[in-house]
Amino acid sequence: MTTPIIYLYDRCSTCQKALKWLDSQGYTYETRPIKEALPSLPELQLVATSMGEIRKLFNSSGMLYREMGLSAELPALSEDKKYALLQSDGMLIRRPFLVVEGTGGWAGFREKQWGELLSEEFSS
Repeated sequence: MTTPIIYLYDRCSTCQKALKWLDSQGYTYETRPIKEALPSLPELQLVATSMGEIRKLFNSSGMLYREMGLSAELPALSEDKKYALLQSDGMLIRRPFLVVEGTGGWAGFREKQWGELLSEEFSS
C-alpha cells in the first residue's frame, strides 16, 4: 500500500477543507507544496486518465490561467504542450491534487471521488 500524495497550496481554502476531510476519515497521506514540488508527468497522466481528460487538470479559475488566455488557447494545443504547461507552474494545476499511485487521482476536492479512490487503495 502506498501513501496518497496531496499537492496543495497553503492559502487554498479547498485544500484545507480536503485535509480536514482526510483527517476526519482517518487517512494517512503525504502533502507537497504544489508551487515548489510540481506533480511529475506520470502523476499528471495518471490523474488525467482518472478524470477522463487533461483539460480538467487546469485551474481554470486561477489568475495565471486567465492572464495567459488559456481558455481560448488550450483547445488548439497538443496533449504534449498541455502537459508542458502544467509542468511549468503549479498554479496552473487545479488543487488540491490527489495522487494514489497505481490507482488514480483527482484534481480538485470531491468527497465522493476521493473516497472511492482512497477506499480502493486502503481496501487492497
